[in-house]
Amino acid sequence: MALTISHRCLNIAPSLTLQIDTRAKEMAASGLDVVGFGAGEPDFPTPKHICEAAKEAMEMGLTRYTPVAGTMELRMAITRKMERDHGLTYSPQEIIVGNGAKHCLFTIFQTILDPGDEVLIPTPCWVSYPELVRMAGGVPVFVPTNEENRFIPSNHDIASRITRRTKAIIITSPSNPNGSVWSREQLQFVGNLAVTHPFYIVSDEIYEKLLYDGRKHLSIAQLGEQIKDHTFIVNGVSKAYAMTGWRIGYCAAPRQEIAAMTAFQSQATSNANSIAQHASAVALDGDQTCVDEMREHFQARRDLMVERINCIEGISCLKPEGAFYVMMNIRNLIGRKFNGRRLEDSMDFAELLLAEKHVAVVPGIAFEAEGFCRLSYATSEDRIIEGLNRIEAFIKELE
Repeated sequence: MALTISHRCLNIAPSLTLQIDTRAKEMAASGLDVVGFGAGEPDFPTPKHICEAAKEAMEMGLTRYTPVAGTMELRMAITRKMERDHGLTYSPQEIIVGNGAKHCLFTIFQTILDPGDEVLIPTPCWVSYPELVRMAGGVPVFVPTNEENRFIPSNHDIASRITRRTKAIIITSPSNPNGSVWSREQLQFVGNLAVTHPFYIVSDEIYEKLLYDGRKHLSIAQLGEQIKDHTFIVNGVSKAYAMTGWRIGYCAAPRQEIAAMTAFQSQATSNANSIAQHASAVALDGDQTCVDEMREHFQARRDLMVERINCIEGISCLKPEGAFYVMMNIRNLIGRKFNGRRLEDSMDFAELLLAEKHVAVVPGIAFEAEGFCRLSYATSEDRIIEGLNRIEAFIKELE
């Protein structure tokens, strides 16, 4: 038999977000002054009390294998968090801890999808959603949106794409890549649809703590017990507590589904990092002032970025309601030229901007949103100003 890579693996597209972030870091390492608007990673240090908890874990000897689904300490902290924040009651047996929220999503789709099962994915969407579905043998079914509707799909567009093969829908609110937030009415429609048809709801709530202008997070599982019974809530500590490298995510779902996920994870990765689990429990149970402070900084950065973008001729953006991303509309720039090279799409724009002005943005094509680029404002105000000044200069040089 020939030594070949599997067709399944060959058909998986690498993450454009990570590719661009890697390229930007390589350029910076070579001595170039690069402004990175690419990666979705808080630039704040992990709060001190969480780091101290990790040291404490090592001193306590918490360096062994844990139960596959996570330590009882962390799962209990998650159940308290769900009750405290959303009034949702889960038992520890309805919680699984994974190596980041992405790993939890991977395990969900491996658990619920058979070949040919369909998953509805509103677009623009996070780059990994369709690939995670494909890796499980599923079929991504995109539900298009537009800027005029704040990138939230209409009820008709969702309902019209349901077939007998529909197994799940992915809801992400606040959204990566556009920061949009679903209303109670929109969530209720999806929840009712999932119950009547039926299909699962995969609710990615990793950005729930990053809501602005006084908004409060609403989980779709809060809209009724039947809806909750169809829902996988995915969350983690990466974004709210600046713990991206700690790799702790978790999922809350009905006991039967969690048991199946645990069985799969037992053969795939076993437990998440024991030290990070203890620190994550401290993060969830501890003083939340650090979260509030980071959110205030993000809101100020959002306001700065949005105002500046909308003052630059040729581009525009909506003000996001959550997360830390802006979808910058570059449609008016497509077709222009830079030093004789025609900008055909968002990829051309991103590549030339990085090469010529050393500013990293993610092309909208990565999110099924051609004509846009995503900018992360998880960086300092000084760097936001510098980066947008370079973008303005780049646009002025277009023919």
